[in-house]
Amino acid sequence: MDLTHELNCRIIQNIQVSPIMRIIKVSPEGWQFPEFEPGQFVALGLPPDAARSADSSDEHAVPNPDKLIKRAYSIASSSTEDSVEFYITLVHSGQLTPRIFNLQIGDKIFMGKKAVGMFTLDQVDEERNVVLIATGTGVAPYMSMLRSNALRRKGRIMVIHGAANSWDLGYSSELKLLANMFPNFIYYPTITEPEKEPTGWYGDTRFIQDIWDSGIAKEKWGIETTPDNTDFFLCGNPKMVEGMKEELSKHGFREHKRKEPGQIHAEEF
Repeated sequence: MDLTHELNCRIIQNIQVSPIMRIIKVSPEGWQFPEFEPGQFVALGLPPDAARSADSSDEHAVPNPDKLIKRAYSIASSSTEDSVEFYITLVHSGQLTPRIFNLQIGDKIFMGKKAVGMFTLDQVDEERNVVLIATGTGVAPYMSMLRSNALRRKGRIMVIHGAANSWDLGYSSELKLLANMFPNFIYYPTITEPEKEPTGWYGDTRFIQDIWDSGIAKEKWGIETTPDNTDFFLCGNPKMVEGMKEELSKHGFREHKRKEPGQIHAEEF
């Protein structure tokens, strides 16, 4: 079945961040993507007969030939841009990312016509401090928040971003620049494989949970973070998310739910 008529966008930017990470920007054709809340996600899709990247391995499951392969991805661009940006990791045996990694500028792709999700800052009072914690491409929704309106908040903001190596710390240059421009914003990167760095690494090499346990907020902000003054956003590796949830719960933080507001907002891959 020919599914190309469902492809409603074109790739207008395609940046290789590392061998397995890519930033793509897609532009709707003949329609406009509606404004969304920073932190939300939307589906991308391609036909099963789309070519796979040469770097991929065999698929772990055979896709349905009559349907687009669709997956949800957090948006990294600001809420007012005409085009929509994504930060994507190659899953070698996956169905969709090996096909996305084979696309070039000008190629067509499907994108859903509306962003969804509750992983947003609009529920958090602007006076409160916010700690945005991510591993890998989990930093994408935070980029949307920071590029939109998060830095106008009155409370402090900190991004803690963990990855295996420095080249996997996507957006690090932009985040460093923002930290220099805005006194209420701190960017704190960490990597776990410093021995692979060709020019060395002089930053942190601990796991995120260990960094938090060491009192990074007190060190950087000079205050204790409590459920009364701080919200946490967690996005990325499920082990990190669960570990931080467990650690924060010991200090009285509760997971945020629609009917039971809390201070821990989690988005798991």
